[in-house]
Amino acid sequence: MTIKGNFEWAKEEYEKWGVNVEGALEKLKNVPISIHCWQGDDVEGFEVNQQELSGGIDVTGNYPGKASTPDELRSDLEMALSLIPGHHRINLHAIYGETKGEVVERDELKPEHFENWVNWAKDNKLGLDFNPTLFSHPKADDGLTLSHPDPSIRDFWIRHCIASRKIGEYFGKELGTPALTNIWIPDGYKDIPSDRLTPRKRLKESLDKVFADKVDEQYNVDAVESKLFGIGSEAYVVGSHEFYMGYALKNNKLCLLDTGHYHPTEVVSNKISAMLLYSDQVALHVSRPVRWDSDHVVALDDELKEIGMEIVRNDALDQVRIGLDFFDASINRVAAWTIGTRNMLKALLYGLLLPNDHLKELQEAGNFTDRLALMEEFKTYPFGAIWDYYCEEMDVPVKETWLNDVRKYEEEVLSKRS
Repeated sequence: MTIKGNFEWAKEEYEKWGVNVEGALEKLKNVPISIHCWQGDDVEGFEVNQQELSGGIDVTGNYPGKASTPDELRSDLEMALSLIPGHHRINLHAIYGETKGEVVERDELKPEHFENWVNWAKDNKLGLDFNPTLFSHPKADDGLTLSHPDPSIRDFWIRHCIASRKIGEYFGKELGTPALTNIWIPDGYKDIPSDRLTPRKRLKESLDKVFADKVDEQYNVDAVESKLFGIGSEAYVVGSHEFYMGYALKNNKLCLLDTGHYHPTEVVSNKISAMLLYSDQVALHVSRPVRWDSDHVVALDDELKEIGMEIVRNDALDQVRIGLDFFDASINRVAAWTIGTRNMLKALLYGLLLPNDHLKELQEAGNFTDRLALMEEFKTYPFGAIWDYYCEEMDVPVKETWLNDVRKYEEEVLSKRS
């Protein structure tokens, strides 16, 4: 049977339950995923004076073909985007600016240092998001930045965050779609602190100063991101979930939830509906934590499906800004982007193809037997036939055939890099 034939058969199966399959595909077409650039070069960036990776971040593996220039990274992203259905965004860190060989400190970064990225995004009809980089820098060597007891170091990072928000605003103006500028800091202590409050007071004061410098919210959306622990901050993290959730709600900022930044038994899918009761929007960094914040490539596992279902069943596709955050240097990096992003889209499509209204009615009626039975049976419905048709309609490779494109790109491009 052809892809179209399989689709028509699968469509009938779903429509028996009132699922509008064509409508689901139209909705999916309009969901942009913010694809993180740092998978392509192992979070190294393009600063003239590159620093060793810090902030509790670690990349393992040495697969050949890593991007070492902005043009190589953009080429690799274009390759991945050609294999992913839909229209998406690219997420940049401040260390990916282009300064033409000049040493430019992070608090002196300007929109002009990202002009090539903006022109490239225009050519490829992409949105851009942004992040200040508060790690891999001598002024972050002791693991403290915006909460540092030294006011000169705090002020440096405050200026960097202000500069980053202006870069985000520039992205939004130039591209016609607001940038999400997200602040994550590594601040914390390895061992049990004797004072948890004072560093958090300093962080709050620093953030207040950052956001006191006004940018146009039409072009830039601010977010803050928490973490449970990291390497070197096992006992205490200044920017905890409770800290940032409170700060975001009080100051009308987005609270960004990273799926790897919580306790291993704590899931972000369970937080989305709660957050949306109190905030118009929520941001996500979707990763795959294996026992800790390991940033494995996103797999189509139960939690990813739950995230997709929660966004869809709560009619929140326009309220949740979905970004990815993983980095694996043990496999082909273009393949990593492709696998992770396609899986995120699959999870959303899985949610769109469920009879969500009926399942809610069963729960409200207390019919938990039918609810469980149907939720389990839909796991083996012909979801793959709908996905294959969607890929064909969006002019990207169907099933695993995209691997042929990646292998060819590796042979012709990646293998020739030193």
